[in-house]
Amino acid sequence: MLLDVLLAILAILLAGAAITAVGVAHIERAHPPAGVFVPVSGGRLHVVELASAGAGDAPPVVLLHGASANLEDLRLALGAQLARAHRVILVDRPGHGFSDRPGGLADASPGRQAALIAEALARLGVGRAVMAGFSLSGAVAAAYALDFPARVAALVLLAPVTHPWKGGVAWYNKLAAAPLVGRLFAYTLVLPLGLAMFARAAASTFAPQTVPQDYARRAAGRLVLRPPEFVANAQDLTALKAFVAAQVPRYREIAAPTVIITGDRDGTVSPRIHARAAAALIPNAKLVVLEGVGHMVPHAAAEAIAKEIEEIAANSE
Repeated sequence: MLLDVLLAILAILLAGAAITAVGVAHIERAHPPAGVFVPVSGGRLHVVELASAGAGDAPPVVLLHGASANLEDLRLALGAQLARAHRVILVDRPGHGFSDRPGGLADASPGRQAALIAEALARLGVGRAVMAGFSLSGAVAAAYALDFPARVAALVLLAPVTHPWKGGVAWYNKLAAAPLVGRLFAYTLVLPLGLAMFARAAASTFAPQTVPQDYARRAAGRLVLRPPEFVANAQDLTALKAFVAAQVPRYREIAAPTVIITGDRDGTVSPRIHARAAAALIPNAKLVVLEGVGHMVPHAAAEAIAKEIEEIAANSE
């Protein structure tokens, strides 16, 4: 009886591994790298630039995506809107999209990610920039503003994670972040389970707004189901709470002009715990609360975000 159970489990894992190998190949054929690879310490980051003939001397805008995503998410939401007046730089965070994760688990730290992004931007000749971070990357963008203040023309935090919260992360992220068993899980079961759950998860994240048409394809969202990226994403999420808890006392040091934009219906990242609390600490921060908007503010309020960036960038020159 026990042997039968063990053989059944082994068969499931082998089938999952085969489905994962085929699925990953298909996903990567459908979503090849769209930008350039910029060397950083120990590896390279994948970067897409959108040029604007009307940018003039305006500072470039750097867009940093949230968890379970890659640069295509913010390119879809904000790229064309912002590129009308700015040079726009989108970065796959370390371990996401097509960026390396040279430090492994150490690169789960938003501070470490900020340092690698700073290296990449320096190689691209970017001086002062408007740093915009969405969701988890609110912590990354804030870390960048704290650690590289001379290189930040303005700071834009979109539905940001900035403070510790009650509870932890989803069970599958805890499992994927665990040594050994996490790798087994990621290389066998994540992709088939993730494909089945993707539409429901997207609908929950976008609520009360609807998911944009053909979102999974246009935002290359299924890239996160590849085993190494899923593990990296899980590590990011499990390390996040401790990092922001340590970063909170530093927010009063942020010198860059700051705007924080959140939706009052955000059920993923609490506006009260994060955006409102950060606005109370960051000197002269402007808080914009969008009525009836959920977590995915870049998709729901692209025009409003572009307007705020135009205003804050003009005031920072």
